Amino acid sequence: MGNEREIIILQRDVHATMVPYGTGILLQKGTEVVVTQALGTSFTVEVYGNLARIDGKDADALGKKTQSPLDDLPENASIEDKVWTQLKTVYDPEIPVNIVDLGLVYDVAIQKQEDATYHIKVKMTLTAPGCGMGPVIAQDAEQKLEIIKDVSKVEVEVVFDPPWSREMMSEEAKLELGLF
Repeated sequence: MGNEREIIILQRDVHATMVPYGTGILLQKGTEVVVTQALGTSFTVEVYGNLARIDGKDADALGKKTQSPLDDLPENASIEDKVWTQLKTVYDPEIPVNIVDLGLVYDVAIQKQEDATYHIKVKMTLTAPGCGMGPVIAQDAEQKLEIIKDVSKVEVEVVFDPPWSREMMSEEAKLELGLF
């Protein structure tokens, strides 16, 4: 499922994040929501005229399941492939394009530690400096990288220099958003 709208009755209470404010909300079992975006491993829902983001770990509240994109990689995939695969599952809840294709990821440094684990540092930006979802998106990136086997530490830093612009988007992102 990508951008189709689907009406669902929540099967249990679930914590969500209001979009674009980034504040938490508890949605109660039996509440009717409309899934407006199901990309990566999170869901954007419309509830009472507002948008909210539900994490993939709570997909069961929507009667859904999520699968790790790492499962689709070959067993001998490099740490770089795993990192970029995970980053491509991070979405701004209002935009149906991942943060990599949006051009929001400026730098990824992968350092192998003495104990053979990896320390990953990501520098990323947002489409707008005042985005209330910025901390949520950065935390999502961090959590998805921490899932990777042998990753011992992840640091995600949000920077605003250079400022983001549409020119940083991939051709696929521009096509998806109708910017051609």
